[in-house]
Amino acid sequence: MSGLAEAFRLDGRTAVVTGANRGMGRAFAHALAQAGADVVVVGRGAERNEEAAKEIAAASGRRVTPVAADVSSREDVERMVATAVDEHGGIDVLVNNAGVCYHRPALEVPDEEFQSVFDVNVTGLWLASTAAARRMGDGGAIVNIGSISAMIVNRPQMQPAYNASKAAVHQLTKSLAAEWAPRGIRVNALAPGYVRTEMAPVDRPEFQRYWIEDTPMQRAADPEELAPSVLYLASRASSFMTGAVLVNDGGYTLW
Repeated sequence: MSGLAEAFRLDGRTAVVTGANRGMGRAFAHALAQAGADVVVVGRGAERNEEAAKEIAAASGRRVTPVAADVSSREDVERMVATAVDEHGGIDVLVNNAGVCYHRPALEVPDEEFQSVFDVNVTGLWLASTAAARRMGDGGAIVNIGSISAMIVNRPQMQPAYNASKAAVHQLTKSLAAEWAPRGIRVNALAPGYVRTEMAPVDRPEFQRYWIEDTPMQRAADPEELAPSVLYLASRASSFMTGAVLVNDGGYTLW
């Protein structure tokens, strides 16, 4: 069993997590650090990054570096990757978690809002992945955070831009996986269902009927419940997996 446990370890590796100063990203960064990785915590808010980095370092004993960056900016993304290389000696794992979502019917979505969703959710993922892949060696792993929204139309709220962006994330995951497999870089995606975060107000009465009662497990997930799935995709435990979309949704997409 010790060999099996070792497959999930990330000792000697450096992981970059975007959107890591709160919610799911923070839980992912914690899990990767607890598995032995040094972590670069990336987010737009410098103060919140610092707070998250100190918390993760204290809990894990690993080196954790905060980087304030906007993933939709090529300059910021290149600086993010350069920091991982300069401060930690390289980049082995990238978790593309940064994302935004707005609830609005299609005919009420301003063009700028639609574009902003794609700027972060798709272009940001593209910039980070291509910048990281140039510095990754054989054994590198990229984990993209997709969504069940790539597979369904959420209700009762309408969120067409987000749904379309996550479908793009899933397909881009497959495209990059096919192209980079010969380089020894694996690219997979995690598709969460409803998770209790600032972005998903699962406890509001107007959403409970559809988000909770329509889930076979009759509840939302906590971010920490999804973190082991990210660790699996980032580690040697999934060494023969690339181009996959791992659904972790409490059964929501079964109906």
